[in-house]
Amino acid sequence: MKKGLSIVLGTVIALSLTACGNGATTAPKSAESTKPAQTTVKKYTFGTDATFPPFEFQKDGKYIGIDIDLINAIGKEEGFEVEIKPMDFKGIIPAITAKQLDGALAGISITDERKKVVGLSDPYYQAGLSLVVREDNTTIKTPDDLKGKVIAIKKGTSGAKLAEEYGKKYGATIKHFDDSPSMYQEVANKNADVTIEDFPVISYKIAVDPNSKLKIVGDRLDSDFYGIAVSKDNVELLDKINSGLKKLKANGKYDEILSTYMGKSTK
Repeated sequence: MKKGLSIVLGTVIALSLTACGNGATTAPKSAESTKPAQTTVKKYTFGTDATFPPFEFQKDGKYIGIDIDLINAIGKEEGFEVEIKPMDFKGIIPAITAKQLDGALAGISITDERKKVVGLSDPYYQAGLSLVVREDNTTIKTPDDLKGKVIAIKKGTSGAKLAEEYGKKYGATIKHFDDSPSMYQEVANKNADVTIEDFPVISYKIAVDPNSKLKIVGDRLDSDFYGIAVSKDNVELLDKINSGLKKLKANGKYDEILSTYMGKSTK
C-alpha cells in the first residue's frame, strides 16, 4: 500500500514539475523584446535659390515651388528626409564641392562644364533662355539688337554665361546681380535694356505680377534642361534621385507638381 502511494505521489510531482517547465519556456516575451528594431532615416541637405519662382520661393514663411515639392516627393519615395538651405545661386555649386551641401535644386541647367565638378541627375524639366525687356521697349527683338546695350544678369547662371558671349560679340555692357528680382528691377527702371532669364521662370513672373513692366521678346535662345546636382562622389544619392524621378513620372505625381504651379501642358 505504501509502495503504491509512493508511486502515485511520485507521478504527481513529476507531472507538476513538467508543467512548470513548459510554462517557463512558453511564457510571452516582454513588450521590450518584441519592439521592432529602430532604423535611422537619412537626411540630406539641399541648397536652393529661394528667389526663383515657380521653382523655389518663399510664401507665408515656407519654402515652396516645383523644385521644393519635387525633392520632398523624391525623398518620400526613396525613404530619406530633406532639409532645404536657401542661398545665392552663385554659391550653390561651390557649396556642393566643399561638401557643405549634399545636393541642390535651383533651376540648374545641365551643362558639360557643371558635369566636371558635380553629379547631375536625369533631366526633369526642359527650360530655355529668353530675352526680356521693359514692356514699352520696341528696339530689341533678337540678339542682333544688343549692340551697345546694357544687359542685367544674375551671377552664376546659364543666362550670365550667354550674356558674356553677347557682350563680346555685340559690345554690350554686362551688369551683374545676386538675385533675379534685382535684375528685373534694373530693366523695369530703365537702368538696363534687357535681361536674359529662363523662359518658364519669367513667364510665371509676368503672369502673376501685372506690375512687372516686363515682356518676353523673340524665340527661345537655347533649349537647356534642368537637373538636380549632388556631390560628384555621392553615387548613392544620385541613384536615389534618379529612381525617385522615374517613380514620380510613372505614378503621376510629377505632372501633379508641375500643374500646381504652372497649369497643364507645361513640360
